This record gives sequence, structure tokens and C-alpha cells, in this order.
Amino acid sequence: MPTPKKRTSRSKRDMRRSHDFLVPATTINCANCHSLVKPHHVCASCGYYKGKEVVVAKA
Repeated sequence: MPTPKKRTSRSKRDMRRSHDFLVPATTINCANCHSLVKPHHVCASCGYYKGKEVVVAKA
């Protein structure tokens, strides 16, 4: 298996890792019940999406 000929410096290693981070998930408030929901998803607590009931919510 191939191995690197030269050692990778701290600077090059850290520059490569500069994009390796987690981004917090975006959430919005449901227009119907004001609970936190992912954008473009049906609300799990009330079953509404874009002001219409699309799923019967579990009680």
C-alpha cells in the first residue's frame, strides 16, 4: 500500500481540516402550534404543513 514520502506539516493538516465541523440543524417555529420543526417538514406534534393538516397527529 502506498505511503506518504514526506511528513504533512501542522499547517497543511489544519488547513485540510478547516471544513471538518458540524453545522447546527436549522429549525423554525410551526405556524400552527409554535413547536420547533425542520424547514419544509411536516410538524410532528400537530401534523400541519403550510397551514394545512396533512397527517393526523398522534395524541
